Amino acid sequence: MSNFFAPPSRRHMAPAVFVIRKIALGFGFYFVCATAMAQQDSTKSMSVDSLLIQQLQQQMAATSQQATPAVAPRTAPSTNPNMSVIGDLRAAYFSPAQRHLQTEFHEAEFVFQSVVDPYARADFFLTLAPDPETGEFAIELEEGYLTTQSLPAGLQLKAGKFRSTFGKINTLHPHALPYIDTPNVYANYFGDEGLNDTGLSLSWLVPNPLDFYQELTVEVTHGPAENASFAASEFDRYLYLAHLKNFLDLTPNATLELGLSGSVGPSPAGFNTFIGGLDLTYKWKPLRLNTYRSLVLQAEALWSRTKIAAPEKITSFGMYSLATYQLQKRLFLTGRFDYSNLPFDASFVERAFSGTLGWLATEFQKAEIEFKLTSCNGYDRTTQVLLRSVFVIGAHGAHAY
Repeated sequence: MSNFFAPPSRRHMAPAVFVIRKIALGFGFYFVCATAMAQQDSTKSMSVDSLLIQQLQQQMAATSQQATPAVAPRTAPSTNPNMSVIGDLRAAYFSPAQRHLQTEFHEAEFVFQSVVDPYARADFFLTLAPDPETGEFAIELEEGYLTTQSLPAGLQLKAGKFRSTFGKINTLHPHALPYIDTPNVYANYFGDEGLNDTGLSLSWLVPNPLDFYQELTVEVTHGPAENASFAASEFDRYLYLAHLKNFLDLTPNATLELGLSGSVGPSPAGFNTFIGGLDLTYKWKPLRLNTYRSLVLQAEALWSRTKIAAPEKITSFGMYSLATYQLQKRLFLTGRFDYSNLPFDASFVERAFSGTLGWLATEFQKAEIEFKLTSCNGYDRTTQVLLRSVFVIGAHGAHAY
């Protein structure tokens, strides 16, 4: 009865609604089942993928462990010293002489340099050279000293055996010079090896408000064993030395250095000797062509006053001047003039002119040839032609400017 009294539209549409509802429920049930099955398949596929990824990661880790060697743990820096060997081969022609041509292995220099700790560094220079009389090779300690690194107030202390800070070239080793022989004034007053002694050296970087570098050095040493001007004393008498270095930048391309030196100590005659020195160095090195062109003008003079007897004192003089011009990147030409008395004979006069052509293959090897003409009022004129080959193996530190 209820369906009969229903409106006509509802009565006629009731079966259709029923069918539609059945269809919707069927589709919903199918969708739910399909979604559940898809999620189950996705979960299964994800688990399979995860297993594959884990297997691949394990294989890659095993391969990397086999291919990559074990890395040692980081350690402290090595404390082994920098080591080098410097060879010096020479040949010479002398006239007049009974044996005009001579060749020699002049010396081998062994260098060991390293920091000791943050407070000091050590430098050792050993030379292996033939004895002038016997010709047999012997090892000698040329230099061995300890230098402080952290003193206050711009101070630095050096203790040991070292080349004294007198003049411009005394601190340089012979192989570092742009000529082969020692200037006559150094050979006559300090010997071929220069002023080399054992003691203490204190340098002070002067806090100068002006725009130039200034360093003062004072030294107290035992007294050299073989020297024409000074000698070691058996009493409380020592060799005292002072040097003042003044360095100035003239232009971006040029510098000027002025040095003042003074030393006093016991003489070979048992009295005192005083030597004062003056050195002047001008260097030109253009910024744009610094590897191909340069010029060095240098002069050094010293005055000696020594007592050879109770009432007698001798004042003598010596000097040298030189010019070094860079012709090419590896080719240098040096001209030098020498003038010298003897420390115990002011009447002795020796003059010399020399020219040296140097070829610097690299910073580890160079070859030089020098021609020298010497005249003297004490012997005949001599002519020399000198050849030198210098080579370095191992660490090679920079030379002093």
